[in-house]
Amino acid sequence: MPKYLTRPAPVPVFLTATKMSEYAAQVARLQSELVLVKQRLKEAREMGDLSENGAYHYAKFELGSIRRQLSHARDILSRASVLKKSTDSTQVQLGSTVTIESNTTSKTYTIVSQYEADPSKNTLSAESPIGSALIGKKVGDQVSVTTPRGETTFRIRSIS
Repeated sequence: MPKYLTRPAPVPVFLTATKMSEYAAQVARLQSELVLVKQRLKEAREMGDLSENGAYHYAKFELGSIRRQLSHARDILSRASVLKKSTDSTQVQLGSTVTIESNTTSKTYTIVSQYEADPSKNTLSAESPIGSALIGKKVGDQVSVTTPRGETTFRIRSIS
């Protein structure tokens, strides 16, 4: 088979058990919304002239949006594995909780996948500039990261 016809292997996704159940709940919610929107679309179609039927056009738009969200959530769940809490606290890896300090601040982050990252909840993506710089480092290591604010240097204070 020609190379351009083959699909690349799916990239695995690692999620915490909590995030995995959130995605499962999202799929269930979207499936029930899909049934309701299909019914509204059917009712709008029965109203007659579709060219000036706002309810019909909105229901079609909503149907497409729900299908895209559902497809995305199902795709993530199909590739997802539960991220087990790291027992190795000698170096930073996916699932590690890391305390870093700079000259002015000290922050604690958990390193997670890109699908779960939220800096406001102290979770960093392993693919982010800071997260990727921390992966593989040990307590006491200095890490330099180029961020939008410029070059920043952190020291790893603890890993758990």
